[in-house]
Amino acid sequence: MRIRSHRPRAVLAVVAAALLGVAGCDASGGGSPSSHGSAGSRTSAKPVSLWNRSPRSVAAVGDSITRGFDACTVLSDCPEVSWATGTDTGVRSLAVRLLGREGAAERSWNYAVTGARMADLPGQMARAAGREPELVTVMVGANDACRSSVSAMTSVAAFRADFQDAMATLRAELPRTQVYVSSVPDLKRLWSEGRGNALGRQIWKLGICPSMLADADSLGTRATLRRAKVQDRVEQYNAVLGDVCAKDPRCRFDGGAVFGFRFGTDQLSHWDWFHPSKDGQARLAELAYRVVTARRPAG
Repeated sequence: MRIRSHRPRAVLAVVAAALLGVAGCDASGGGSPSSHGSAGSRTSAKPVSLWNRSPRSVAAVGDSITRGFDACTVLSDCPEVSWATGTDTGVRSLAVRLLGREGAAERSWNYAVTGARMADLPGQMARAAGREPELVTVMVGANDACRSSVSAMTSVAAFRADFQDAMATLRAELPRTQVYVSSVPDLKRLWSEGRGNALGRQIWKLGICPSMLADADSLGTRATLRRAKVQDRVEQYNAVLGDVCAKDPRCRFDGGAVFGFRFGTDQLSHWDWFHPSKDGQARLAELAYRVVTARRPAG
């Protein structure tokens, strides 16, 4: 049984006030307009962006995708090929692209856990905060939708509350740390792409994401409706991620880039036809780098 703890509203109010104070200070450049000459001689100050496109350290939180599960060997994590913090030259993780390979090895940390759901994120955030990173990457939610049945999926309300708790946990310790939030991948496309492989279908029968992948060959009404419900929940999760992130001036959501990525079987692990392969990890790294280094947030 999971017991969810919510920080008191007073803590959230303090964090919000601190963020607003930081935003006001950073954007104004200090000083009252009335202290700088006549109105005719003043020029409008340009707002200063709160987003640093070249962070000097990275911590990652999330699930098996960020751990590189099944990307190297069967049923094993392979963090060296992680899209977020890995050091593999073929993947060129976000950390490598931002810090260089040596910098990534010294100043990036992976706190993701295979099998994690959104309810696990506050604890991961607390551990990541201990490193005082300048950027935290978040990719989580697939396991909230990939359950034994549709009824077992994490509710949208619980998903939102846990993500808010995770952000509050980080902000209580690190009000200036930036956060990159990935959208949840398109699980229905995963079914569509992988179902054509006979081996993949057999592996899925072992219990991989039953809510979406069970009876992969079936195009009947019941199976089709079940997949549609899972897809709808994923889209609702992504709406929550975007909404919560938009309320934090130092958070960037990918705008649905990962969800919308048109991956094929080359981007899937041939151990399970579910997790990203090394090529898939490299594509995730590229998408993240675009968002983190963009002059403006994703639309």
